[in-house]
Amino acid sequence: MGGVETVHLGGPMREALVILGAAAVVIPLFHRMRISTVLGFMLVGVLLGPSGLGALAGQAPWLSAVTMYDRERIAAVSELGVVLLLFMIGLELSFERIVTMRRLVFGLGAMQVSACALLAGGCAALLGVAPTGAAVIGLALAMSSTAVVVQVLANERRVTGLVGRASFAVLLFQDLAVVPVLFTLGVLGRDGAAGWGAFALAVGQALAAVVGLVGLGRLALRPLFRGVARTRSPELFMAACLLVVLATGLAAAAAGLSMALGALIAGLLLAETEYRRQIEVTVEPFKGLLVGVFLISIGLAVDLGRVAAQPGAVLGAAVALVVFKGGVIAALARAMGLRWSVGVPTGLLLGPGGEFSFVILGLGAGTGLIGAELAGFAFLVAALTMATIPLLSRLGARLAGQRAAPIDPGLLPPEMEDDAPRVILAGFGRVGRTVAALLDTHRIPYVALDNDAARVGAGRQAGRRVYYGDVMQPELLRRVGLGAARALVVTVDDRVRADAVVRIARAERPDLMIVVRARDGRHAAQLYALGASDAVPETIEASLQLAEAVLVDLGIPMGPVLVSIHEKRAEFQAEIKAAVPGAPVRALGQTRLRRNSDLAAGLTAHPKPETRHAASENQV
Repeated sequence: MGGVETVHLGGPMREALVILGAAAVVIPLFHRMRISTVLGFMLVGVLLGPSGLGALAGQAPWLSAVTMYDRERIAAVSELGVVLLLFMIGLELSFERIVTMRRLVFGLGAMQVSACALLAGGCAALLGVAPTGAAVIGLALAMSSTAVVVQVLANERRVTGLVGRASFAVLLFQDLAVVPVLFTLGVLGRDGAAGWGAFALAVGQALAAVVGLVGLGRLALRPLFRGVARTRSPELFMAACLLVVLATGLAAAAAGLSMALGALIAGLLLAETEYRRQIEVTVEPFKGLLVGVFLISIGLAVDLGRVAAQPGAVLGAAVALVVFKGGVIAALARAMGLRWSVGVPTGLLLGPGGEFSFVILGLGAGTGLIGAELAGFAFLVAALTMATIPLLSRLGARLAGQRAAPIDPGLLPPEMEDDAPRVILAGFGRVGRTVAALLDTHRIPYVALDNDAARVGAGRQAGRRVYYGDVMQPELLRRVGLGAARALVVTVDDRVRADAVVRIARAERPDLMIVVRARDGRHAAQLYALGASDAVPETIEASLQLAEAVLVDLGIPMGPVLVSIHEKRAEFQAEIKAAVPGAPVRALGQTRLRRNSDLAAGLTAHPKPETRHAASENQV
């Protein structure tokens, strides 16, 4: 029986058990108690960390199976969570939107980092910290948490609001500023002009890397996903998504940038492609779980013993950081033209420390610019304040109230056009393209989905709003605006897929108008039973069109022909619905009949057969 390896519940297996247990058991419990999942993951880290139940493992050895001691053991996985989060943010943005936000990114963001670094560093210097140590403290505490802030805003559905976009503009500049900050600390850790020369060389290398990533991405990403999409394999599509995230992240890291920034660039490039929505649906589960790992790692960093030993100093520093840093941000936002109802909530969200605070403090301690004791104290303050972000977000929302906050439209971009389409087309074959053309004629906004890469690519080249994706995925339908759409038109020619889409959409939206292409009367009856508002049988419609052609060619006036055709359609529809138990017969056929009766009253001439043929040729 050789070859069977005994697995011990230790090392990475223990961490995996704790993380999966938190995601499957503890977090749903917090959710039921209406505790933010962000705060819940952090509390799991505190509870199961070295200063929580881990401290009791000596007296109760069984606790060692469900506790964690070393934050560094999950550091790589937690960093990947931040990378995926930035990748998803990039998918929700575009280079055009960032250009539109440039005044806030390079205006408010630059002023925030400079002012907060000077404020925190100045306070540290007044308390007796050496100038280099004070500089490290200032730069570290000037940073905010992209991972926690964006996750909280996403949970509260405020990412695209004024506060969400203002916060992200500042966070984006902070992510960009990390590169020169880290190199500056490296220079401060050395002496001589060689350090500054290396700094200039590294900055140039970083800029070249960004340009290279953008250029290579524009050339390679769309063909890569087109080739993978043609296989129609979910596994290969998932592999391609993860490959792009890791490859761009590692390429950026090799050039001295952060992996998160490289993933953000990849997301920005893919946001302009037809694969954007399916990528979001594919990556979201990984992102959610791995961001949870990052939040658990923050909880592990909280030393409850030190808090208990120095409650006044630790809590006082944490409160001071949030109050003064948040106040500076709110004041700068007001100076940039934002209302207080935007600046104050933004200040509260960005007041706490961030994940890059830990990176800067670790580098400062490693190069000897700051003592290990002082770095640990600042590390604890940053971690504690990050745990309060969900509460501060709620406080900011209450202080701002529901009042409108008009601002200069040049500061923040408008909402995306296709976030709330009036019609969703499930399928973009011949039938779907015909429906789309008529919607375009009447200027009705829509978004279309199809799983044929070539068909989607042709639609994008024609300027249509069509995305690649599997219409049977509920999350994909939500991503394209199912919650706000007025109608769903299902044009797929696969009976099983059409039934599935109707079932999913009706469960999501009981009030949604759902119009479906059916094979025949029996299939239409089944679709009505599943919740379709209207089902259009192909065989019946073909027979009605044939009858219309014969009657007109025989010289029957167009008005009476239209009336009789619609009467027959209403009769078929009533028969189909009568076969569905408990299905009400809608008045759609009768409404069409009344409209065409009015039309018939005005059509008394007998059109010649050739007239009808000429009209048909013009329509074709």
